[in-house]
Amino acid sequence: MLNLINSLQIVTLLPILGGSVFSVLTLGTIKRFFKRKPTRNPFTPPVSVLKPVRGLEKNLLRNLKTIATQDYPDYQVIYSVQDPQDPAYPILKEIQQELGKERISVVISTVEAGANGKVNNLLGAIQEARHDIIIISDSDTYLQPDYIKNIVNPLANPDVGCVCTPFKVTKADTWYEKMELLTMNADFMPSVMFAEVTGASNSCLGPSIAIRRSTLDQLGGLESLADYLVEDYEIGRRVWTSGQKMVLLPYIIDVVVDLASWKNWWSHQVYWDQNTYLARPAAFISTILIRSIPFALIFSFLRWDIIGLGVLTATILVRVITAAMVAKEIGDKETIKSLYLLPFRDAVGLIFWALAFTQRTVIWRGVEFKLTSHGKMVRNRLIQN
Repeated sequence: MLNLINSLQIVTLLPILGGSVFSVLTLGTIKRFFKRKPTRNPFTPPVSVLKPVRGLEKNLLRNLKTIATQDYPDYQVIYSVQDPQDPAYPILKEIQQELGKERISVVISTVEAGANGKVNNLLGAIQEARHDIIIISDSDTYLQPDYIKNIVNPLANPDVGCVCTPFKVTKADTWYEKMELLTMNADFMPSVMFAEVTGASNSCLGPSIAIRRSTLDQLGGLESLADYLVEDYEIGRRVWTSGQKMVLLPYIIDVVVDLASWKNWWSHQVYWDQNTYLARPAAFISTILIRSIPFALIFSFLRWDIIGLGVLTATILVRVITAAMVAKEIGDKETIKSLYLLPFRDAVGLIFWALAFTQRTVIWRGVEFKLTSHGKMVRNRLIQN
């Protein structure tokens, strides 16, 4: 029995050390990522922005208007909903009335090409697009006036197939929204930037994508994405496997978190890990080696002495301090204020990691979907709130 406990202690040290080293390395890679200076070209082609909307979200009017008031010479914004009774629809009409129909289009479309509601919504919007360059922008994003100018610029290079931007989560009010914020800002985004700088993997981040419509059509069009759970990753995968460049721009946008309850947070965390597992199975499995805090907890339970407590304390300090330095690097004050929850978030993160292998259903916006092979999904049933 003693030999088994000793062996388990040695095993737990691997992710403790791996996660602590990784936390330090991410600080360096984030610094390098934002030191990149994109090539500036006098490139301001006309752009169509697709903005799929569903329901009333936190700060919705404020967020939606940021794409409609850009410092850019020629662009069209297409807000789309799938239900004429959608409570967001009057807000879209209000923006259109204020800024004019020449710039703002509002589309109601009931297209159902597959199980992915976002893609179905986009299919209605893209029919109204007047220009070849398309921006897909989520409804919960808050964008600075130079956003279009920045995300479009890399497309001046014909070898670039798609551009996306990193993001940080903001406006977390409750403890579970703060937990969501930490997952994105202190875990996911540092990992994405680490992979980008080191060349470990490519990324395509759904909240903010720019792509030529002609490129999208060559890759199969939006219709071919309608049954994928992770449609953004599938866009990126098709771009880089076709030999085109995928650009992750050193320009960060804000995404407003809006969760109705802790149950929404829990289901979204499972959903997020399922996304990652289906998109990159090997990479997702390997993250077990950098989950320092949950394994430091296990190590301390196995020893139950001053050494175990010391290892746990040191692990938490490394994780929290490096996360604070990363947040400071990108001007993320909300993450710094929420860091007291980071050890708990990391600990329960191991549960979500495990559930990604066992669950084959996902709940998104009140609908349950069954996951099938190759990251596709089919609708199961409507969940009553």
